[in-house]
Amino acid sequence: MLSGLLLALSVLGSFAGANARKMMTKSELHARQAEAAKRFERTPRAAPAAPKVKNITFSNPKASQFYVDGATIPEVDFDVGPSWSGLMPISGNANETRKLFFWFFPPGPEGSLDDLIFWTNGGPGCSSLEGFLQENGPFQWGVGTAKPIPNVNSWTNLSSMLWVEQPVGTGFSQGTPNIKNEDDLAAQVVGFFQQFLTVFSELKGKKLYLSGESYAGQYVPYIANFIYENPTMLDLSLQGIWIADPVLGWNVVQAEIPVVDFVHKYENVFSFNQSFMAELDAIAVKCNYAGYYQKFATYPPAGPLPLPGKSTEADRGCDVWDTVFDAALVKNPAFNIYRIFDTFPVLWDVLGFPGSFEDVQLSPLYFDRADVKAAIHAPANVDWTECSNVNVFPHGDASPPSALSVLPNVIEKSVRTVINHGLADFILIAEGTRIVIQNMTWNGLQGFQTPIANDSFIVDGVGSLGTAHTERGLTFLEVELSGHMVPQFSPLAAFQGMAFLMGFRPTP
Repeated sequence: MLSGLLLALSVLGSFAGANARKMMTKSELHARQAEAAKRFERTPRAAPAAPKVKNITFSNPKASQFYVDGATIPEVDFDVGPSWSGLMPISGNANETRKLFFWFFPPGPEGSLDDLIFWTNGGPGCSSLEGFLQENGPFQWGVGTAKPIPNVNSWTNLSSMLWVEQPVGTGFSQGTPNIKNEDDLAAQVVGFFQQFLTVFSELKGKKLYLSGESYAGQYVPYIANFIYENPTMLDLSLQGIWIADPVLGWNVVQAEIPVVDFVHKYENVFSFNQSFMAELDAIAVKCNYAGYYQKFATYPPAGPLPLPGKSTEADRGCDVWDTVFDAALVKNPAFNIYRIFDTFPVLWDVLGFPGSFEDVQLSPLYFDRADVKAAIHAPANVDWTECSNVNVFPHGDASPPSALSVLPNVIEKSVRTVINHGLADFILIAEGTRIVIQNMTWNGLQGFQTPIANDSFIVDGVGSLGTAHTERGLTFLEVELSGHMVPQFSPLAAFQGMAFLMGFRPTP
């Protein structure tokens, strides 16, 4: 018996030793994580000898009214270099009261002086300063970050950048909203550009790239189409567009059809019980969502793709997206429609809007601070919020989805067009965007003619991080682990896609 006990202790000791060998110290754990993180650090492009920031000198004395000293931006403990910001009217009318707020940065040492990127957030009515501060600006103050830090993936490392709060009624922008559709919006943005170039005339003739996310899937194609169809109105050379997780088609296509398949893909994240999953599957069958992608979104498509029912939203009893959302909140009150992996505790956000869970832990919000407003020439009397409480389309947006109207023309007239989609986005689902693309006709053919290959989006130093597919001037990128805001959740992937759009690299 004693020998048996000794043998058991020996085995137990060996097992404990094996477990001990598998354990690692915190320093070892951190070292391995730090080494892995280096793979997501962008390798700078080779650049000619240049000052730290490629400053642009503007000859118009009015430009000085907009100058921002990069060493005096509140809470930023490093010099971000010169920039210009403030309000610009949307027309030359002396009595014009409608003005858009902008922030312009010249390129960093890697960036091109020949190009200009325009960025807008979506909403409608959400501020492009969110994109500036938490996505692709020269400094960033991200969710859970204690203070602003330099952004190594800033798009100023590609070219000059112009963030614009539009349409009227968004952020600091001034005036009474009166637009009825996207053509009205585009005309106002082009009017803003005309006034902007009057002051900053040295930017005339630059290559222009329009970019944005979410509802910018409406904004950007319509603005681009307006510019292409009115080529004498703007002294800039539009080259193409970059849009992420965009509104492109009907809601039933981009949210309802793919949502049950999305839940099955991420069953362990949603953690629904099997009886509820069976209910979802039954709704998908009843509403003609089940198997839709496999049946209709073929490569190439057999013809126009039908709506699953009678509505472009959802037929009665078929709003399964809201059913899933309500159930997800029961399991996880911090469920984030913009990135499904989020759980409690909700990380503090200096903009007060971390994902879909509002959490103002410090008031006022960063851009609502008096010292920040003064530093960037923003109106002191505006209560800034990330997404406006004002209806920027007073009677709704009467324009049809861009993929069913102007987007094909934009693709055909552009050098390149890039559509991105984060695969962990719930509010707009990537498979829905695939369906929209397969129902769109451009450059003489409908949809992609060949299947999208898995593991085809290769991110430098990381490897496969999703899919990449290009046909007839359109590139579609899907980004694994990214949510709705690709430049925020997967900045290196977003940077590569933008560099590809601009012709700085042969592949995304």
